[in-house]
Amino acid sequence: MTNASALVRAARKSRGLTQKDLAQRTKVDQGRVSRLEGGREAEFSTIERFLGSAGHRLYSAPTRRDDAATIAAGIRRNLRGGDKYSALRELIQLSDNLTAEHGLVRGILGLAEPEPTGDRAWDAALAALVDLRLSEEGLPTPAWVDAPSRRLRVPRTLDVDPADPIPAPGDVPVEFLKRGVLFWRDTLASV
Repeated sequence: MTNASALVRAARKSRGLTQKDLAQRTKVDQGRVSRLEGGREAEFSTIERFLGSAGHRLYSAPTRRDDAATIAAGIRRNLRGGDKYSALRELIQLSDNLTAEHGLVRGILGLAEPEPTGDRAWDAALAALVDLRLSEEGLPTPAWVDAPSRRLRVPRTLDVDPADPIPAPGDVPVEFLKRGVLFWRDTLASV
């Protein structure tokens, strides 16, 4: 398991629980939930108990690729460090991860709701990308993908390189346009 903290945090938030709520349900102190969500290592049984208390189960999928929630944590980290190029590489990696899998495994990689990245355009781009890649397989999209917080009122780019021209609507995948993210379709093409 590469990122138990992201799994537990996503499960808790998907049910609208605070750390204190989850602590009460698992009969531990809130500090222990905070430490786990902050990245502290925990035993499998502890992670399973926290997930269960949030109404989730842990399943194994035949993949080593990171899911949307884990990639979003990397994007958030890069944005906080002022590195939009690395954040973009993370987004492209998620696209590659989703494209490389098929059926149920692809759906699983987009299932857990990512935490906010700190930038609404990037949050909308994550939702658009998951929508795009799951739709390609005819898979249903999770509810988080269509949340109002995953849409921009005023369309804009991800502002990675100010010298980049703004794409015309025909050059933007419809899933990105729907969410107000002006993102070149070619950026997602595998090289």
